[in-house]
Amino acid sequence: MIHISRTFAVDKPPETVVAYLADFANATEWDPGTVRCTKVSAGPVQVGSTWTNVSKVLGRQTELTYRLTRLEADRVTLVGTNKTATSTDDITVRPSSNGSEITYDATIEFHGIANLATPFLKIEFERLGTATEESMRAAIGRLADGGQRGAEQIR
Repeated sequence: MIHISRTFAVDKPPETVVAYLADFANATEWDPGTVRCTKVSAGPVQVGSTWTNVSKVLGRQTELTYRLTRLEADRVTLVGTNKTATSTDDITVRPSSNGSEITYDATIEFHGIANLATPFLKIEFERLGTATEESMRAAIGRLADGGQRGAEQIR
């Protein structure tokens, strides 16, 4: 199992940040490993919503089905699965003096023979964790304060 954690500040309020991150289709903007991410469930973003995510790591593409498993005013949890891995993005958002403090925890658990690659992939996922922090900070910084996407769905 690989676990990556980053904590950082952004200048947007928690409700804007949570609404943006809850819509996993936005991962194309903040996750440097994501090639494409498409919502496949109908209706508004809510617990149970699903996305097909195609990511590229070390030159190889993989597809996972992600499900929004937790959506609260201060927390978003998305779990992606396929035959070889389970990936959990658990994001906590707290108010801070200038906006929000985000704690991004990513846990990747490989299954079967793929588990043998865990020690070799740890370094790459650490690098991706740092790149994700930078990309997420930049993407959230571009959001309009009054134009958060999907915020009405969390209240």
